[in-house]
Amino acid sequence: MLGILLIYFIGKRFYDLSEEYKQNKWLYAILSIVVYYAGTFMAGIVLALLVEFGIMYIDLENSLILTIIALPFGLGAVFILYSLRKKMEEIRSRY
Repeated sequence: MLGILLIYFIGKRFYDLSEEYKQNKWLYAILSIVVYYAGTFMAGIVLALLVEFGIMYIDLENSLILTIIALPFGLGAVFILYSLRKKMEEIRSRY
């Protein structure tokens, strides 16, 4: 349930940003959700490699721990996308 709320708020933020700059709203809302999942997927790959090479130990069967660890990676990817998008639109609006 909390994951659905998180996806809603991520998509809503990008939807509002696109509305502010008169861009395709749904495209960027869906793109933000895809970027969130891509960030968490990349975190999963990094964690699996760290565990495989014996650098760190994480119980890979505990999905709650993996979700908590991967959450900042997904949010970080969304934050980077949001910052880049906002900066691009500010530069575009100047010219």
